[in-house]
Amino acid sequence: MSKTKRIPMRTCIGCRKVQPKKEMIRIVKTPEGNVEIDLMGKRSGRGAYICPDEGCFETIKKERCLIKALGANIPNETLTSIEKSLREIRERTLPTC
Repeated sequence: MSKTKRIPMRTCIGCRKVQPKKEMIRIVKTPEGNVEIDLMGKRSGRGAYICPDEGCFETIKKERCLIKALGANIPNETLTSIEKSLREIRERTLPTC
């Protein structure tokens, strides 16, 4: 009997879709109170997951999902910085023609 490895799943705070953890982007509130993207998924602190989809981030901004998930007030400059980083991540990971 072979053992199959369980794939960790996470829920996007924007669209509420459940996907494999490796396909999601983790945003973390560090113990120091900073909110930033955690590409390795190993930073200490409270985390929330988001799809790399642009529409999910728009939902998160509009419905204040990230603020609720992390339990922290997030300045607009931080949200803008996260949005820019997500855009760069999407550009690096999407295939080019």
